[in-house]
Amino acid sequence: MQDPRHAQKDAYALILEAIDSHLYKPGDRLVESELAERFGVSRTPIREALQRLETQSLLTRDGRSLIVASLDHSQLSELYVVRGELEGLAARLAARHAAPEEVRVLQDMLEADKRLINDPSALSRANRRFHKQIHLASHNRYLVQQLDLVHRSMALLATTSLAAEGRGAQTLEEHAAIVAAIAAGDGDAAYKALRDHISAAFVTRLKLDAAKVEAAD
Repeated sequence: MQDPRHAQKDAYALILEAIDSHLYKPGDRLVESELAERFGVSRTPIREALQRLETQSLLTRDGRSLIVASLDHSQLSELYVVRGELEGLAARLAARHAAPEEVRVLQDMLEADKRLINDPSALSRANRRFHKQIHLASHNRYLVQQLDLVHRSMALLATTSLAAEGRGAQTLEEHAAIVAAIAAGDGDAAYKALRDHISAAFVTRLKLDAAKVEAAD
């Protein structure tokens, strides 16, 4: 018999991954019975996972239904401000504390990701792995926890900014600058490189949102 705690964890992780991969997008309704059937999990852990996601503001109520939450302009701005500061701090600490092997992993990721430049979805997944590796290389568990929360909220963005024309190549150049600073042990440069990277991503996000508004008019 499956441990209920494991079932709850699995259901939560499965739903979160479905939101993160845009299987469920902002505004989509999540139905307990449909989720249980899709993931092959009983309804009790699904219900508990939905409650947990609601308390984390990843789901919101629409009448009696739970839907995937969305971020308005103010929330998006606030999220990117916090993300920029925390990511920058992670890069600064990684420059101080990363083991040579951790730096090598980042360098290998840079090389591998060049093959994904024309696949925004795959590059988006690789981008998350890259950032997670920097978080871990900071060797600060409390910072990693806070960044996990921030990246959980990033799952509420319906599209990836890496889909914008030219953004993939630009992102890889920015990643290279971040890794070079970390490898050199230059915390200030690593902080600035990652802050600039998040700022560029935010600019791209705002342009994409503006284009959607213009197309709707």
